Amino acid sequence: MEIACLDLEGVLVPEIWIAFADHTGIKELRATTRDIPDYDVLMQQRLRLLDKHGYGLPQIQEVIAQLKPLPGACEFVDWLRARFQVVIISDTFYQFAQPLMQQLGYPMLFCHNLEVDDNGHVVDYHIRQRDPKRQTIVALKTLYYRTIAAGDSYNDTGMLAEADAGILFHAPDNVIREFPQYPAVHSYEDLKKEFIKASNRSLVL
Repeated sequence: MEIACLDLEGVLVPEIWIAFADHTGIKELRATTRDIPDYDVLMQQRLRLLDKHGYGLPQIQEVIAQLKPLPGACEFVDWLRARFQVVIISDTFYQFAQPLMQQLGYPMLFCHNLEVDDNGHVVDYHIRQRDPKRQTIVALKTLYYRTIAAGDSYNDTGMLAEADAGILFHAPDNVIREFPQYPAVHSYEDLKKEFIKASNRSLVL
């Protein structure tokens, strides 16, 4: 059995922090793992900015409630489901993801948790485990699943390396240059073709 393992933000849905940055005008919140590979450094910067400007989880959730999956994402997930098991492996948070998972038809999601006080202030974050994307692939392999992974950022490259096949999707030029070993595509139709090529079964579009 093969499992399709997908990043969430930038692959299926808009970047949540960028959407919030655009809503609030805090340009520093536009930074993602495409820009800052160290996830802890990135998250500590985000928490400092939220605290500085007085924003909390309720304000972020209000923005998320207005977001839609990327054009074609829902159809792509449906296409995958007909051919693979599907798992979303993300560095987002369960407190963010629910409205977007609903629109995608509730695929399985592995992500992180926020620690929020009674006033809605985000005081900390807790990752699911160390190196979570790669470790998820490791765990699936111990169950004798074959894995094909797709992502767009530095924090996805460990997952892509550990998977039986890795694909860059919507990745920026700097990531594509640094990881030329992975095919890089920018449309769901081309991503479907890469999944078919990576599969060890005879599949068709």
